[in-house]
Amino acid sequence: MGSENLQYQTGFGNEFATEARAGALPVGQNSPQRAPMGLYAEQLTGSPFTAPRSLNRRTWTYRIRPSAQHKPFRQIDNGLWQSAPFNETAVTPNQLRWDPLPMPKESIDFISGIITMAGNGDVSTGTGIGIHIYAANAPMQRYFYNADGEMLVVPERGRLIFRTELGVLDVSPGEICVIPRGVKFRVDLPDGDARGYICENYGALLRLPDLGPIGANGLANSRDFKTPVAAFEDVDGDFRLAARFQGNLWEAEIAHSPLDVVAWHGNYAPYKYDLSHYNTINTVSYDHPDPSIFTVLTSPLDTQGTANVDFVIFPPRWMVAEHTFRPPYFHRNVMSEFMGLIRGRYDAKEEGFVPGGASLHNCMTGHGPDAESFEKASNADLAPDRYTNTLAFMFETRYVIRPTRFAMETPALQKNYFECWQGLKRIF
Repeated sequence: MGSENLQYQTGFGNEFATEARAGALPVGQNSPQRAPMGLYAEQLTGSPFTAPRSLNRRTWTYRIRPSAQHKPFRQIDNGLWQSAPFNETAVTPNQLRWDPLPMPKESIDFISGIITMAGNGDVSTGTGIGIHIYAANAPMQRYFYNADGEMLVVPERGRLIFRTELGVLDVSPGEICVIPRGVKFRVDLPDGDARGYICENYGALLRLPDLGPIGANGLANSRDFKTPVAAFEDVDGDFRLAARFQGNLWEAEIAHSPLDVVAWHGNYAPYKYDLSHYNTINTVSYDHPDPSIFTVLTSPLDTQGTANVDFVIFPPRWMVAEHTFRPPYFHRNVMSEFMGLIRGRYDAKEEGFVPGGASLHNCMTGHGPDAESFEKASNADLAPDRYTNTLAFMFETRYVIRPTRFAMETPALQKNYFECWQGLKRIF
């Protein structure tokens, strides 16, 4: 092995330069005739070459062997990981909710443990998302990269150590990480098992949302995002490299670890973010604001203010609105919402929505607080209230979210979810 470094660089989308061995980065140019230390220069490009400079993402890597050196890929079984277009079943306008999926009893690594719940768009045209839940109990003995999209990982149970070709990320529940399209990695499970959520983003790269009238400060601050420093594996052997390409899994033999980048510089790299650093904006007068004020990251569409996907959180916060129904009000949206819970309780659903579970409220499907939460909030003493034991999130998208057949047939689907609103009384 070459090196392992758990140190981080800070900043979102920054131009970083990092080397695990002093002198491994060339000076003055990206691809000299001979790269330092006998390394190979290789560029990893995550955006079109002519994208505006503010949106252009690329990283130069200096590695022991080029990525082209492997045996041919062969297609392997996809398991329960599916990709867009999602057209197995008719899409229902009903409200849907799931219990947590059970932890596997057999040995399952991070990739084999991915189960697709829903999604939209078309992976071949670079639109939409895949929504997955992972449940794993074994470290990866193979390597992997995703050519279809970047992977936003939201742990709910158990730490994940992502050993990537650009460095190491240690990610705990309450944190998120993003693995860019094409970046190779393997995952270790230091806590023995792990479960959580994945948004596979086929569209524009996730970025920080514009703040508009909020001004220069608030929401997620770029300096709180962490990108790994260079670390590499220098080891030969009989290894496997898996790839996600056009909705299918492929695998190739490779005679060395592909995590062999000794140095790199650029702005296309994996990163993590601690959700407790989110600077929540909220009302200090009246009325419940729209959930857009809780947006951590966004993948925008061409229409201004419209998202391929927004990643939204509902973290611990003060609630001080006067003369106001404080939980999320009853609503119907053009945007579709897939929610998950990392810990605690969600203020609009105090029963039935538990950590590791999920819900789906599609375009124009009515939803809101259950009968018990409505009654409680309608009669509450509106003193300042600190929400502490909670951390929920939402993948929100302009496109209708289409559940998979697995999601509609699993015993984890709560067939009686609709009943939580049946107790709402006529009070006219």
